[in-house]
Amino acid sequence: MPSVIVTGSCQGLGLEFCRQYAAAGWRVLATCLAPDTADTLTQLAAQFPRVTVLALDVTDFAAIDRLAESVATDAIDLLICNAGVNPDNAGPGFGSLDYGAWREVLTINTLAPVKLVETFLPHLKRGRRRQVAVISSCMSSIANNQSGGYITYRVSKTALNASMRSVAVDLQPHGISVLLLHPGWVRTSMGGPDATLSPEESITGLRRVIEAASPAQSGRLFDFEGKEMPW
Repeated sequence: MPSVIVTGSCQGLGLEFCRQYAAAGWRVLATCLAPDTADTLTQLAAQFPRVTVLALDVTDFAAIDRLAESVATDAIDLLICNAGVNPDNAGPGFGSLDYGAWREVLTINTLAPVKLVETFLPHLKRGRRRQVAVISSCMSSIANNQSGGYITYRVSKTALNASMRSVAVDLQPHGISVLLLHPGWVRTSMGGPDATLSPEESITGLRRVIEAASPAQSGRLFDFEGKEMPW
């Protein structure tokens, strides 16, 4: 049975990833910040015995190491780096930027995914599919930025793309591919109630993209419909 690790699993895209992969018969390691309050995720784990809920604060790199050690002999087919934040939704924007918050956003959105891939590399090498999927955003695109704003979020995702492009090259000799994915505008706590897609629609599309991906697509950015996006 294939196995997947998903970060940020307590709600939104992460929860839907876990739901769909569990329904498809995968073993799911679902990580979230506070399992004790992740009621829907806990209910999912009760419904599907192959779902294991694990506590993980992605800003705590020692905790990432401990998690990897706790499953040290496991093979991982797919690592999904989904955990992310966008404080710009509520922030005052340029002219009153919170640089302390910006550092935290970079840690969560940029550094943590790289740390996760680096730490779980031995597990991915043991897997059959050997895939990494990283949730990026259309707002990461420099070429498409005609509206400005959202500086901290944009920069964190642009840096994520650049980092994962290098990671993809480094992992090529190991047969591990890295996909950067734009989920679309989704009705989550980040996307808001007016978004055009449900989590089910977005993740169904992303799973198709992941399933159909070839090694030649590693290190590139695609949307939930499989269209390549400009950097």
